[in-house]
Amino acid sequence: MSNISVFIVEDDPMVLEINKGFLNKMVGFQLVGESITGRDAYEKIKVKKPNLILLDMFLPDMTGMDLFLKLRSERIPSDIILITAARDAPTVQEALRFGASDYLIKPFRFERFEKALQQYKNSSKLFTNCTALNQEDIDSWLGIQQESNELPKGLNNLTMKQILDYLTTYRVAITSEQLAQNVGMARVTVRKYLDFLATKGTVSIELQYGTVGRPTKYYSIK
Repeated sequence: MSNISVFIVEDDPMVLEINKGFLNKMVGFQLVGESITGRDAYEKIKVKKPNLILLDMFLPDMTGMDLFLKLRSERIPSDIILITAARDAPTVQEALRFGASDYLIKPFRFERFEKALQQYKNSSKLFTNCTALNQEDIDSWLGIQQESNELPKGLNNLTMKQILDYLTTYRVAITSEQLAQNVGMARVTVRKYLDFLATKGTVSIELQYGTVGRPTKYYSIK
């Protein structure tokens, strides 16, 4: 994958130099332009069509959001990360609603800047030389974690099915010892499966206290 082209829109000279310095520390990114006003940025971006724009919200001639929406309305194929002191909820929500890739609040450390650009770089790889995406690809891009169906070492699907079938059929709170007797398994084995199901939120645990000793755990399907 070739370098990601970056255009910076920032009217504060000191902040502009800081952002350029941060960008120079990163591999795989190339600065292709900069501007201190919205109108100048618009004209340059139309020509250069950078992959990524680092956009300040407060510009001398227009707001960053005005430029953002203008670029979106003309379908300029550039992604945008907001870098701004604006932190009010409506502004942040509007930026994210219109598709900002990230939102960095000034001042920020290099580590956060690096994380934002690296995450953008990783997501960009998904669309490189790809004509069609499956659901897993899209979930990965959106940051949605896929739940693994694999069982931990020592557990197997057949035994898990037997235990779940019993709990689902009878739907009564039961101890691991009672369940072990009913399904014909060792209590320690059944306990492992029940505790795993509890961590997954599939079964609930209720503690019942007697007059002496430890409380008894009762398991039931949710």
